[in-house]
Amino acid sequence: MENNQTLITEFILLGFPLGPEMQLFLCIIFSLFYILTLLGNAVILGLICLDSRLHTPMYFFLSHLAIVDISYASNNVPKMLANFLSKTSTISFAPCITQTFLYMAFAHTECLILVVMSYDRYVAICHPLRYTVIMSWRLCTTLAIISWIFGSHLALVHVLLLLRLPFCGPQKVNHFFCELLSVLKLACADTRLNQLVIFIASVFILVGPLLLVLVSYMYILRAILRIQSGEGRKKAFSTCSSHLCVVGLFFGSAIVMYMTPNTSHPEEQQKILSLFYSLFNPTLNPLIYSLRNSEVKGALRRALGKDRPR
Repeated sequence: MENNQTLITEFILLGFPLGPEMQLFLCIIFSLFYILTLLGNAVILGLICLDSRLHTPMYFFLSHLAIVDISYASNNVPKMLANFLSKTSTISFAPCITQTFLYMAFAHTECLILVVMSYDRYVAICHPLRYTVIMSWRLCTTLAIISWIFGSHLALVHVLLLLRLPFCGPQKVNHFFCELLSVLKLACADTRLNQLVIFIASVFILVGPLLLVLVSYMYILRAILRIQSGEGRKKAFSTCSSHLCVVGLFFGSAIVMYMTPNTSHPEEQQKILSLFYSLFNPTLNPLIYSLRNSEVKGALRRALGKDRPR
């Protein structure tokens, strides 16, 4: 089996089976989304670093989300764009496994960062007088480090279980990047252990965090209903609904991908679902979490010199 495994030195990414004109069109559209992802998240990072008024726990976690989104999109999208313009969409074995590890690590980390952000908003709205005491910089740093370490280690478990399998053909990965489930289908051995670990991990990294986010926002919404000001209540509802849309899109597509039977959704549908959390979500996050925020808008005006004191 080990000899057979060494025969596989590269995989072929099938991507989207479309005509040349449609592939060029998608390449342009996805390139625009990727550029918006880089620019939006880079602006958020720059403003948070440069403006001392944004040196708060909320924006500390937003900066980590921006880093995750830039890294996540950059791991998958450039190769997909290159394949749109190339006749041979091949990727070597080692880069393919590296891509699998990185996309799993960034996805897990984003799940945990979203949970931490919802907890931060819960404390800010439900316990405003104790906010600075509870959300100390020591706690914020610890939560961020735990999110990155746990996300990376869980991804490493999946990759190590993947590497124990022999790959003796076929070589065609029916996806636009080395997605874990698509690569598993090419293994020349029983993958039930891998599937079981993926399901169990999904319960802890998807269902568990999603429930924590929903519970946090239930308390937040209850606190919002007590707000006397109609304008303040409307603003808070608008912010929470936007956040929940992003969270629901990210967690929902991932849960459908990794916790439902493979026969329940065709492979082309899997690719579309992957686009949501690898390209569309990183583009939306800066708009939803930051650029609609008055504090960020104020920091942007100050950075551009349009809000100088007279």
